[in-house]
Amino acid sequence: MRTVNTWTGREARALRLALRFSVRGFAEHLGVGIRTVSKWESNGGMRRPQAAMQAALDTVLARTTAEEQARFDELTANSIMVGTGRGTARVWSNDEWIDDLDRARLSASQQNFNLASILAARWLARTDSGRLDDESVHLRGRTLMLLGDVARDQGRLSGPGSALSAYRQALQVFGDLRAERRMAQVELLLTVVHEMSGQLERSAKSYQELSADPRLSVLDQVRARLWIGTALTKVPESAGIEKLTAVAVIESAISEFEELDEPDEWNVGHQKLALAHLALDRCDDAHRHIDIAQAAQGAGTPLQNVKLDTARGHILVSDRETRSEGLATLERCRDLAGTHQLFHQVASIDRIIGSIEAQVNP
Repeated sequence: MRTVNTWTGREARALRLALRFSVRGFAEHLGVGIRTVSKWESNGGMRRPQAAMQAALDTVLARTTAEEQARFDELTANSIMVGTGRGTARVWSNDEWIDDLDRARLSASQQNFNLASILAARWLARTDSGRLDDESVHLRGRTLMLLGDVARDQGRLSGPGSALSAYRQALQVFGDLRAERRMAQVELLLTVVHEMSGQLERSAKSYQELSADPRLSVLDQVRARLWIGTALTKVPESAGIEKLTAVAVIESAISEFEELDEPDEWNVGHQKLALAHLALDRCDDAHRHIDIAQAAQGAGTPLQNVKLDTARGHILVSDRETRSEGLATLERCRDLAGTHQLFHQVASIDRIIGSIEAQVNP
């Protein structure tokens, strides 16, 4: 049985990974705080646990199975290290990276963009010049995707620090890894950015291609089909052919979401269908489908609520009899969107209000 003369954060991390513990689980196993384990690992070979913990780590190592011992030996021989710029070494854990990525994704889904950006960006900075294994490179790509999502939801579509920039970097990372599924997912996200930027015909064509792309999951393929309809709905001054096609495509996607048991996507589909009917001046159908979406949504996140109420407000302002109610709804949505840094939604609401004001006061 191998012994360790002096435990440092590097060996403690290797033992944790060999035992397949999370940071929290390892801390509980040793009877110490999570921060204690995190400090050991963040300082790598420069951090030595106290004498009592040296003995505790010896005991844990002595109780490992042969398989766990083999993993420990391999990990201590092949520690993942990155220079700190001061001649020292820092060790990070991919498990911690995954934990932070999960936290960042949850924060982003709740529109806590500042925390999501901090959690994601620190890993990019920490690993920028490191020697990464394939798993770490893959995590880097996923982190870039998340930062792209945050920038997209905030309306930062192009330029430095934008969704377009982050997604392109992620595409390069996954391309180097030949991770076909991830590449297709990023291509789909890039198409969303193109649509949001007003490149409607281009995005509709890309959605069409991706809707039959075998690299994507069935769910992502159906999302692409739904978004064909949203892009066609927005095409200005077109013949009714595109709008009718949009309705048919969206209806088909809604049916598929129901078959896949995806209630959130099904809900969004009805919102999109309501707007597609509105584009054809079918106000009764638009009201019917937005009511379906409203009834199904529940509490919702700020972004979900803003999107739903913006769609409802858009429908209401299109009718003279409900225009005042619609404008009030849109103003409330605008305030909520601004509070949560949903600046693309703010711009969309401003365009709707501006178009109505232009009709009333030509």
